This record gives sequence, structure tokens and C-alpha cells, in this order.
Amino acid sequence: MRERFKTQTVCVFLMKLRSMEAGSRYVGTLPKGCKICKEGAKLVLLVTGKCNASCFYCPLSLKKKGRDVIYANELKVRKKEDIIEEAKLIDALGTGVTGGDPLLVLERTIEFITMLKEEFGSEHHIHLYTSTIDSKAFDALETAGLDELRIHPHLSLWKKMAETGIEDAIESRKMKIGLEIPALPNKKEEIISLVTYADNVGMDFININELEFSETNWKKLKMKGFEVKDDISSAVAGSEELALEILRLDLSIPRHYCSSSFKDRVQLRNRIMRRAKNIARPGDVITEDGTLLKGIIEGKNLKKIRELLLEIFEVPDELILIDKEKKRVEIAPWILEEISTSLPYDCYIIEEYPTADRLEVEREKLPSGPKPR
Repeated sequence: MRERFKTQTVCVFLMKLRSMEAGSRYVGTLPKGCKICKEGAKLVLLVTGKCNASCFYCPLSLKKKGRDVIYANELKVRKKEDIIEEAKLIDALGTGVTGGDPLLVLERTIEFITMLKEEFGSEHHIHLYTSTIDSKAFDALETAGLDELRIHPHLSLWKKMAETGIEDAIESRKMKIGLEIPALPNKKEEIISLVTYADNVGMDFININELEFSETNWKKLKMKGFEVKDDISSAVAGSEELALEILRLDLSIPRHYCSSSFKDRVQLRNRIMRRAKNIARPGDVITEDGTLLKGIIEGKNLKKIRELLLEIFEVPDELILIDKEKKRVEIAPWILEEISTSLPYDCYIIEEYPTADRLEVEREKLPSGPKPR
């Protein structure tokens, strides 16, 4: 059995409910993996979209769910070097290995953990999320250098964890081991049973996530009677209230509630800000949210547009870029605002994420000059 908290002084400290941004809370010590996520400094490495658990609430997107694909943040990985490059672009201090279930591709998972540790050193913190309880696999992960194991037991096991063999599988390990589950509003009894079990066997932490609607789970959530908590959120009504109730239980195990808005307003924002600072060109403007503002000009002959900007308007070369992928010319937005009425092309100020997929979130058309006949 893993070592338990023993002194009354420590127990009193653990029961203090502490607040984080966007409504997240915790009692006890926040897992190191969560601390780094909070900074936006964790690479999110999906090693496969395949999983055998078939959880009705799984929020994984259509392009990943059930597919044997690899993503490093928003980048679809073609070669393993892509993972290292993406980690460098966010100045990653750690990696969160997820799926699907990474243990379904254990050899690949071990290879990536080893690669990341060799590239960034032992201080690069790696946590992994799995639904599989397998002592031999845990041995291999720990040997490879895994720092933190987050187990998500299938819902059917939440009230009978003693039958899973998990206690033997986690005994005498150096890596931190905890549970990570969503707060299902209609499963209070099961969650209390699960959390109490984890406390009794001396696990290191429990992460409780606010349940969310997604493109892949909303039908099943609706069928079970779940509703959104308000008009501006994808979170499920009652999930947060149950999670906070679990945090207030008189137990010694550290517990962390991660709200739906925390993932977007804190984790994602901080991560894309780190990436924006590394990829922004001289002509890009980084917003407070970490997105990029760009001026763009659309036309058939991109080279001709570039020459016009250089020769007629004397725009510095470093403030112009031909984007072949999106078939446009990018230019500093403050310059485009000044010259758009003199250009016979469609001109826009756009806002997009500094992520690999470059998702565009807003577009404003600027007035332009008359088109040639």
C-alpha cells in the first residue's frame, strides 16, 4: 500500500479549499502535471484515437476518435520529429500523453516518452492518461521515465475498484499515480465510492473534470437528460456543483477540480501565447488572447501583388509574406489599413490562432480600390 498522509497538521492543510482561475479549485497539493498545464507549458500529445472503453461521455473530436492518428497539440504528426518541433514552439516544460488510450499502442508510447526525455532531459515532466489497468505496462512506462500516471477506470468499475487489481498494479512505484474522471451529475454515489477507495489505498491525487458537451458526445448526453449549464457554455449543468461537493469530503487525498472554462481561458490561452511569441512574424500583431492579427490580400497573381507592395508602396520586405497554402499575401495590418483603398484587390484584417491548423476566428473586410476591367 502506498504511503498515506499521517499527521493531523497535514490533514488540516489538505482540507483547505483553494481557488484557481476560471472557477477551478483544489484541496491539498496540485499535481505537478496540472501546474505545468496551467502555465500552458505542456505539449498535448495524442498518440492514438483508439480506445476500448467506449465511454458515452468521451469528448474526443471526429477527426481523432477511433482513429489511429497522432497529434502534437493541433499538429497532425507525420514523423516523430514533428513532436519535438511542436514542443519547442511552445517552450514546453512537459508533455501530457493522451488518447484514445495510449496503452493500446504501448510500444509507440514508450518510444515517444523516451524520445522526449532524451531531447529535453529528465526534468521534462510527462504525465499519461489511460483507462487500462496493467501492471506490466505500468512497469514499462515507469522505466521509460513517466512521471505521473492518471488512470480513468471505466464507469462500470467505480463502485468495485477492489476487484480490478489496481492496488497491486500501483504498489511501490516512484511515479505519482492518481485518478482522473469527469463529474457525472447522476453518478454521485459511484464517484464518492471511487474517491474513497483512492483515499484508502493511498493514491496521490484525483482530478475531477467538469463534464462538457462536444460534437461527438452531445447526442448521448442529451439522451441521458443532461443539459448545458448556461447559454454561453458547453459545460453540463450540475457537474461543477458535484465536483465541489467531492472536494469538500473529509478525506486526505488531494483533489483538483478543473472547470470547462479553465481549459479554454487559462490552459489554452497560455499555450497559444507561448506559441505566438515563437512564430509571430514582424508584421503580425499578438493579441491579449494570444491570437494573431494579420493583414491579407487575395488575388490571382500573388507575386504581382508582392511586387506592387514593394515597388509602389515601398513596404519593407520583412512585413510581406506570400502564403501559398492559403493563396494570399500577408502584410502588416497597420499598413494594409492605410493603403487598402489604393489596391484593386480584396483586403482583410483577420484574426487566427497561432496553432498548426491556423484556425481563423474573425475576418474584417477593408475598403479597396476599383477592380481593373
